[in-house]
Amino acid sequence: MRKSVLACGLVAMTLSGCMAVEGTSSAGLLTTVPEEVLAIAGPNQNLAAIRVNPVDGCFEYQHVGPVETTFLPLRTAKGNPICTKPAAT
Repeated sequence: MRKSVLACGLVAMTLSGCMAVEGTSSAGLLTTVPEEVLAIAGPNQNLAAIRVNPVDGCFEYQHVGPVETTFLPLRTAKGNPICTKPAAT
């Protein structure tokens, strides 16, 4: 358990230190998703429609459900959020 927490922390720090999020469409979606994000994103998430939440710096994907379309946090296969900067403590 501790190793997975440490690994996720290292991934978050790595992403925050070297990842530049560039280019958004008129709808606010990323035109190019960073390779680092695609590599760690878990299954069953819409990787074609991703944005960065300006409040917390975390990636969100567009989920189209039977009733509404909304943005949900993009997560790793283990369920951890993928962010551009470490969470404030």
